[in-house]
Amino acid sequence: MRALLIDDERLARGELRRLLAASPQIEVVGEASNADEAREQLQKLRPDLLFLDVQMPGETGLEFLETLEPPAPLVIFTTAYDEFAVKAFELNALDYLLKPVDPTRLEAALERLPDRNDPAAEPTERPAVLSPEDKVFVREGDNCWFVEVKKIRLLESEGNYTRVHFDDAQPQLFRSLNAMEARLDPKSFFRANRRQMINLQWIEKIEPWFSGGLLVELKGGAKIELSRRQAQAFREQMSL
Repeated sequence: MRALLIDDERLARGELRRLLAASPQIEVVGEASNADEAREQLQKLRPDLLFLDVQMPGETGLEFLETLEPPAPLVIFTTAYDEFAVKAFELNALDYLLKPVDPTRLEAALERLPDRNDPAAEPTERPAVLSPEDKVFVREGDNCWFVEVKKIRLLESEGNYTRVHFDDAQPQLFRSLNAMEARLDPKSFFRANRRQMINLQWIEKIEPWFSGGLLVELKGGAKIELSRRQAQAFREQMSL
């Protein structure tokens, strides 16, 4: 897969190029230090993948990405700032890596790349599924969290937003529950009803409920009702 490195820091580009040299599926075909150079390189090189910094002179990486017409290359953000993660994922970024880039996290990001030689591969525009070790940036007021997906025990729909429950916090994420469901692994998260989605690893107790439904209690005390229809799907998934 042909990759273009876009970062205003020459040393950062050099370090990323060095890390990518260990990945035989990636061919670094060019570099750019700002959005204007990146556009020129895109037309010339036609890369499949962009490693894109956020903070650059002139246009930010986010602003640059918003201007690209489809079909755009896949994008992995590499940045020293975690506060832009939500916006990055809204733009369907494949991953969001914090500098200095950890080789293990980079390898995990590359594993999500589709096989372009496989006609059965998923469409590139489909958002990548978040692993339990991936982090989601959540901000409410002056408070900010960068929380691991595996620590999220419950998500609750609030219109176009989602209330995220982890540790002792319940901040609001500026994404819909449907959007979050598309990013979460169905092997780990289950859509209990229209409003709620639960992390299966946080289940403490399961009880029979009215009309063939189930009452699921999570660690931390939250109790979630499953209708008969969802209870059946839950039993099949959990092999109950």
